[in-house]
Amino acid sequence: MSASIGVSEYYADKSIFITGATGFMGKVLVEKLLRSCPDISRIYLLMRPKKGQNIEQRLDDFINCRIFDKLQVNSPKCFKKLHLIAGDVLKEDLGISIEDWDLLQKEVNIVFHCAACVRFDMFIKDAVDLNMVGTLRALKLAEGMKNLEAFVHVSTAYCRCELESLDEKLYPFKHDPHKVMDMVEWMDHNTLARLEKELIHPQPNTYAYTKSLTEDLVAQYAHKFPIAIARPSIVTAAYKEPLPGWIDNLNGPTGLMVGAGKGVIRTMQCNQDYNVDVLPVDMTINGCILLAYFRALDKSKEVRVCNLTQSGVNPITWGEALELGRYHVKDYPFSICLWYPNGGLKSNRVHHELALFFTHLVPAYLIDFLAILMGRKPFMVKIQKRVSYGLGVLQYYTTKQWHFNNDYFRSMGKALSAHDNEVFFTDINLLNWSDYIKDYIKGAREFCCKEDPSTLPQARRLHKQLYYLDLFVKLLFLLPLVYCLYTYLVKLFL
Repeated sequence: MSASIGVSEYYADKSIFITGATGFMGKVLVEKLLRSCPDISRIYLLMRPKKGQNIEQRLDDFINCRIFDKLQVNSPKCFKKLHLIAGDVLKEDLGISIEDWDLLQKEVNIVFHCAACVRFDMFIKDAVDLNMVGTLRALKLAEGMKNLEAFVHVSTAYCRCELESLDEKLYPFKHDPHKVMDMVEWMDHNTLARLEKELIHPQPNTYAYTKSLTEDLVAQYAHKFPIAIARPSIVTAAYKEPLPGWIDNLNGPTGLMVGAGKGVIRTMQCNQDYNVDVLPVDMTINGCILLAYFRALDKSKEVRVCNLTQSGVNPITWGEALELGRYHVKDYPFSICLWYPNGGLKSNRVHHELALFFTHLVPAYLIDFLAILMGRKPFMVKIQKRVSYGLGVLQYYTTKQWHFNNDYFRSMGKALSAHDNEVFFTDINLLNWSDYIKDYIKGAREFCCKEDPSTLPQARRLHKQLYYLDLFVKLLFLLPLVYCLYTYLVKLFL
């Protein structure tokens, strides 16, 4: 594989269509294309209409996101290249007007289909409608695009969770995606609910199930236009672009980190010796941009599958990540904390359940009891039940280890010029994990929790106070145990 033209030169004068542009990855994709491919012609963004806002107002809201700050200062005219298309992947023909449909089919050269639901526990019908039927509608639109050079579908490296090793190839599933879409259309809610667990087996949730079926669906269009499937692993905060540590949601590791940092999560079932396969969002998006670029250049009729994964390169374990988080949260603590953040990982399920009872549920009931005595509405038990449910969903991924073959992903960088490698960086070896996790905590604090850096001195004081309170409570419970042990030994030997 070799590149005959530079990446930004290839994207010059191209028109791009993006679904899911308002999502975490979608925003980074739009920002990167505008900044690093300055001669791009136009970017069409599919957005749902919103009550009380017209298209211009929605675009204003979109570009006023912090992620676009540098562009607002250095290249404000670039936003004129953004063109909103009113539509919705849940509607027939994507809810797009006839005029916009014709425009897209005439103008678009590259499609990035990023729209999807990342909730693991979504009801089967909703997951099928969003992840599968929505993708089918995007494929039908692309089918009529006269100048389409690449269609990039964003899937997941966890699309086949039952396999310990995943190669960069298609894995047809046991069910026909069209039959599944037909079934959920006519079958009633209660019947689907009873069938869901058996239907998705051996997948752990409806997200993985529908993602695996969607890959099969996408592959059925391979003879019609060039297709690439991007399979990111766990996408985390930005390494350096457009802002170090930028993150805008509490999904996955971010929610665990914030929950632990605030003292809400104090135990998690996890094998601390297993590697956690994460890839910063800027590297993930660079991989998607390069995937479209090489897909357009190679002219192959086969589906190109690319695992955007770490795969043991510059590895970090769950335990190492936790220790680095503990170290850095002392300097960048959260302003609002329930308790001192000193939870831990438990590889044994019984040990975890005991810790869950004594460090989550018992304190929650105590706090709610005090709230009732003070005439306030109890809230903590409800929060902890939600936390426990979330941990239960995630522990499937924290107690297993996978290997993702990513030879093609790693080969893309080798085929680029030194300049393009610098601009569209994908090498995980660039990461210093300590620095990255420090920026991740700062980013979660500022961008997710909306805590200004100016609040750090007060947060550090609270952190120190919670440390001493935690120590006092431990001594309060430990001293009676020591006393009982002492008296028992005295009676035993005297």
